[in-house]
Amino acid sequence: MLLASLALSLPALSGCSSSWFCQDTTAERGEAGRKVQVVDTDGQNLGVTVEVVGWRLTPHPQVPADGDKVHLDYRFDGTDEPRGPVVDACAVDQDRVALRCTTVDAAGAWPEPDGTRTGDDWLGVDHPRRVAAVLFLPNDQSYDRPSCATDPKDGGGKHPPKSASTGDQL
Repeated sequence: MLLASLALSLPALSGCSSSWFCQDTTAERGEAGRKVQVVDTDGQNLGVTVEVVGWRLTPHPQVPADGDKVHLDYRFDGTDEPRGPVVDACAVDQDRVALRCTTVDAAGAWPEPDGTRTGDDWLGVDHPRRVAAVLFLPNDQSYDRPSCATDPKDGGGKHPPKSASTGDQL
């Protein structure tokens, strides 16, 4: 019995056991939509809504020679903190295939008198005329806990899903 307990304690004393307990998991990607409730890595509603207020194809005023880009207007509701959630916004075609995605940060939006935060962003897509909609993914991407690979002792836990990218089916 003493030998068995000594054998189990040696890896713990050497520091080797920390990698046995460090586990990384990835949250499921939520359903994309024009208006979504932002969720944390456990799928819990954060009480924040993000919505596509409008979008249009137009040349960017600083580089009009580059042709049409997607100009996105959005609104966050329910966040009045200086730091807010970060979510993916994607221009998609009629089959909901992402043509281009970017992250949108509530902290970068302007506070409005009604308590919402509004902002805009630009998405450059290869074929602007294929854009059928702009959608948000509900997953908060701002969680930045270290992974087991970068910090096996203190890292791990549930992480946001991989950010959406061109070609993803939403």
